[in-house]
Amino acid sequence: MLPVSMVGRIAELAELDRAWSTVVVGRRRSPAVAVVTGGAGVGKSLLVAAALDGFTPRPEVVLSGAARVHSPAPYDWLAAVLSGRDTGRLDLPADALAWLAQQPTAPRERYAPGTLLRLAVRTVRALVGAGPAVLVVEDLHALDPASLNLVGELATAAGLPALLVVATRPAAHAVAPELTGRALARLCGVRGVVRQHLGPLRPAEVAEVLTQVYAGRTPVARLVQQVWQHTGGNPYALTELLAAHSGQEPEALLAPPLPPDAPPGSPSSSPAPRLPSPLDDPSPLDDPPPAGGLPAASPGLTGREAEVLECLVAGMSNKQVARALGISVRTVTVHVSNLLRKTGSASRTEVALWAVRQRLPAPAPADN
Repeated sequence: MLPVSMVGRIAELAELDRAWSTVVVGRRRSPAVAVVTGGAGVGKSLLVAAALDGFTPRPEVVLSGAARVHSPAPYDWLAAVLSGRDTGRLDLPADALAWLAQQPTAPRERYAPGTLLRLAVRTVRALVGAGPAVLVVEDLHALDPASLNLVGELATAAGLPALLVVATRPAAHAVAPELTGRALARLCGVRGVVRQHLGPLRPAEVAEVLTQVYAGRTPVARLVQQVWQHTGGNPYALTELLAAHSGQEPEALLAPPLPPDAPPGSPSSSPAPRLPSPLDDPSPLDDPPPAGGLPAASPGLTGREAEVLECLVAGMSNKQVARALGISVRTVTVHVSNLLRKTGSASRTEVALWAVRQRLPAPAPADN
């Protein structure tokens, strides 16, 4: 990942830290709640990850979950939290835990919805224990209705020593806008809630990012303005652009791309590069791209896909990749699907082996 700090997000980090301090000192009768909204690519997941890394003292427990990418199911958030955990010691009915964890051995008959919701809250309480804990809800806008209801219940759960951090797109961009709007209204109605909306970076903040990346060299105003206009100040689009031109002079950020068959140094009559847009972010319910596609010799990977591929070669899980790159697990899954399609691979292991065979742990990035 590029060495870019949380430019333009320092105040938000400080506010999250203050919310955490209220949990640590035990001044609250219910969880502290922080709601972070913003469009695709504005850095919601990166902000949450940076806040977690900076919390003092470190949280005793961190429970993090998100929606399934392609097949949402009831209590997705809790199922993600329970994934890989030893639940045998929890004082809860084994069949209910199996159902909440979406295990294949779960009984077909389930509890009544109200009973199951109470059991879900009990499960979270048991995992948090004496705390203090952080509950991270990624992509609230894509969660199933049962998870939305659970998050709302947790926000007002008496005696739960936790900070509940929710990251989401605005309700209008949600899978179920009305349900998400109600959930957000419920969360934002909690006393003392931290409400943050992340917008695009301003030109001065883009200049600060470029100064960091290019080792303290102050970029010219024209370059800053054009990069800001090209990316719309979107941090994800800016990071993609910087990754695509890593190791080059700053002026290369504005250069049009060469055709795939053009030799290095050749002039190009291609139009200016189309940079990734937040609107390009696939829906979390889209089906994964089919296997096959571009041959291995010409994968046409974007800068971010190249970074994800490096992580796969290192044997990282999707969750580890997300944390390493400061993106959501859902976004990692989309990138992995694109890698499978572009390299003609059938699995993440196969695509990692492909990279090793091609001696391309960091393929030359191409525009989306």
